Amino acid sequence: MQLVVARIGRAHGIKGEVTVEVRTDEPELRLGPGAVLATDPASTGPLTIETGRVHSGRLLLRFEGVRDRTGAEALRNTLLIAEVDPEELPEDPDEYYDHQLMDLDVVTKDGVEIGRITEISHLPSQDLFIVERPDGSEVMIPFVEEIVTEIDLEEQRAIIDPPPGLVDDRAEIASARDAEAAAAGTSEAAPEDQA
Repeated sequence: MQLVVARIGRAHGIKGEVTVEVRTDEPELRLGPGAVLATDPASTGPLTIETGRVHSGRLLLRFEGVRDRTGAEALRNTLLIAEVDPEELPEDPDEYYDHQLMDLDVVTKDGVEIGRITEISHLPSQDLFIVERPDGSEVMIPFVEEIVTEIDLEEQRAIIDPPPGLVDDRAEIASARDAEAAAAGTSEAAPEDQA
């Protein structure tokens, strides 16, 4: 099975190094020197990592055969793909590969069916489950511990405890005054000026 583990960014310096956007929780395993990675587009690779280092919080890689800035810049936006055994699991029991989460049924802790995970979106701040509902619409569920309370791979489901308004229209009313105004069907108006 193939997993995207990084995307090549801009060239760094003049000796062929590139920045990479890491898309794996195990960069030391997947992006270490000597690793041979397939690429998308395929015509760019395969690429063999020669060296890697962290500079100002970013991972920098140099690939065999890439010796200058022009060669490094030609690799920009290339996806790096590792071959992974489908039975392999992450070392941390609270981490999952995307293929393990795809097609899981999403249910609330009360057993209400929400839908099925059809995509996982990796954003800089957090990951999102894209969940297809039975009616064909989609809902985005942040993959954070406070909302996704359990992943049960044996039962093929993700159990969530969503805040009001995330998967339904039951948003909480913020204050008692707003609740009174909503109940009365009016909003507060400014008093009229008296002369």
